[in-house]
Amino acid sequence: MNYKIKKEEIFSIPNILSLFRILLIPVFIVLFVNSKGNTGFHIAAVAVLALSGLTDMLDGKIARHFNMITELGKVLDPVADKLTQCAIMICLTMRYPLLWTFIGALAIKEITMAVLGMVFLRKGRKLKGAHWYGKVSTVVFYLVMMVLLIVPDEIPFELSAALIILSGAFMIFSFIMYITVYFNMARDIKENKPNKMY
Repeated sequence: MNYKIKKEEIFSIPNILSLFRILLIPVFIVLFVNSKGNTGFHIAAVAVLALSGLTDMLDGKIARHFNMITELGKVLDPVADKLTQCAIMICLTMRYPLLWTFIGALAIKEITMAVLGMVFLRKGRKLKGAHWYGKVSTVVFYLVMMVLLIVPDEIPFELSAALIILSGAFMIFSFIMYITVYFNMARDIKENKPNKMY
C-alpha cells in the first residue's frame, strides 16, 4: 500500500524541527573543521550540537503532546539522529583515529538491524520501539562523544581509547540483545505463535 505524504505533515512543527536538525549538520561540520586552535569556532560547534539536541527533545514532546505524530515524522526523526551521529563521529576521527573502528562496527550493526527489520516486517513482525539496552547504548554514545567534543584539544590517548571502547562495548551488548529478540521472533514464527510486539 502506497503512502502519500501530505503537505500539512511536512509543515508540522515536529517535522520542521527534524528538518532543521538536518540543516544544522553542515553548519556543525564547517565550525568543527575550523575549530582547531580557534576557541570561538569550537564553542560555536558545541552550541550548534546543543541546539540540535534541544530540538530533538522538543520535536518528540510536541508530537506526543499535540498528537502530531506522522508517518513522515517516524522516518525524519531517526534519519536526523543517524546523520547527526555520523557527522559527530566522522568529525572526531580527525582527532581520534580509533573512532574509525567504532564506525565500522556501528555500520555493521545498523545494516544488520535494517535488513532484519525489513525481513521480519514482511512476516508481520516488528520491534515495538527502542528497548532499554538500546536507549542506554545511545546515552553512553552521546556522553562519550560530548566529552570528546567539548574538550578543545585532544585528550590523552589512554583516556580517549577507554571512552571509545566503553561506548563500543555498550553498542555490542545492545546489538546482541536485539539479535536475541529477532531470534525469538523467528522461533515464534516457526511455532506459529500469535503475532505480538517485541
